[in-house]
Amino acid sequence: MQLNEELQAVLDGKKGAARQKVLKTMMRYGQLFGAESMVRISSQYNHLVTSFGLKALAPVYNLLDQLIAEGAVSEQPFSADPRPLDPNVPSSFLQNIIFNYFMYSRQEEYEKQLQKLGLLTKDAFTCTCYMNEVGNVPKEGEILSWSESSAVVYANSVLGARCNRNSGILDLMGSILGYVPCFGLLTDEGRKATWLVEIRTAKKPEAQLLGSAIGMKVMEDVPYIVGLDKWFGTLDEDAKTYLKDFGAATASNGAVGLYHVEGITPEAVRQGRGLLAENVQTYVIDDAELERVYKSYPVVWKKKDATPKLCFMGCPHMSFHQLVA
Repeated sequence: MQLNEELQAVLDGKKGAARQKVLKTMMRYGQLFGAESMVRISSQYNHLVTSFGLKALAPVYNLLDQLIAEGAVSEQPFSADPRPLDPNVPSSFLQNIIFNYFMYSRQEEYEKQLQKLGLLTKDAFTCTCYMNEVGNVPKEGEILSWSESSAVVYANSVLGARCNRNSGILDLMGSILGYVPCFGLLTDEGRKATWLVEIRTAKKPEAQLLGSAIGMKVMEDVPYIVGLDKWFGTLDEDAKTYLKDFGAATASNGAVGLYHVEGITPEAVRQGRGLLAENVQTYVIDDAELERVYKSYPVVWKKKDATPKLCFMGCPHMSFHQLVA
C-alpha cells in the first residue's frame, strides 16, 4: 500500500507503538478490499457505533486503555450511538439489576474512556448524528470514518458524503489515524449503481417496507431508484425524513451503504442515469411485490390480537419534524 510521508512515519513507529498498530490494522483492512492507498478524513466530526458497556467486551476496554495511555485519541470530536439504557423506559427491579450489574456493568467506565478519546459531550449519544438538531452534518464529498449503518447510508446517499460500512472500533481507529483505506464507496466507480429499481406503486410506499424490499433484493449493492420523485419534488424535510427511515431499512434488512434516488439525492440530480454501471440489473416494485414482502414478516408475539402495552418509537431516532407532524 502506498503511504505518504506522514503515514510512513507512523508505520516506522515514530508516532508511538499504539498509532503504529492502528495503522497496520487499517492497512490490513484496506488490503482485504483491494485498497492501494489511504485517504485523509475531511469531516469535522466522527461518529462511533459502539456505545454499550457490555461486561463481555473486556478486550475492547483494554485496547482503549492502551490508546489513551499513549495519547492515541481521535483527531476529531465524535458522537456515539445511543446508550443501552433509557431511564424513561419502564423497567422492573429485577430488570434493573440484570441490566446494570450483569449486562452493562461497565457502562460508566466505558463512557469515561470515550470522553478521554474525544466524545463531543458527555451526552453525545444518538444514532441520527446527521440531524440539524445534533450538528454532526457532513458536507457533500467529505470523507468519513463511520460505522453505524443507518448513519452511513444517510450520509452517503442524502448528504453526498463518502464513507464505507466500517465495523465498530475500526471507525474509531480511522479517526485516531486521520485516514481510512481508499476503496468501495469512497471511489467514483464504487458509487455507481448496479441495480435499477423501478417504483410502480399506486401510492407512496411506506418507507421501511420499501427499504426492506430493496435491501433484501440488492444486499450490499448500490441501487438507483426511479419513481419516488413523483411524491417528493425536492430534498425537503419530508423527503429527508422519508429517506432516513427508508435508508435504515435498506441497511438493516440488506447491507446497502449508498442509494441514489432519481431527481432527489445530490449525485442523482447532477449525474442522473450516468450513475448506472454496465450490465445493470432491474427490480420492479409494484403493490403486489410490497404485499409479498409485508406478508413474509412473521408475527412474533403469542397472541396475535393482543392489545400492545408499550410503543417504542425510533431507531433511527425520529426527527423533530417527524414528531411535530
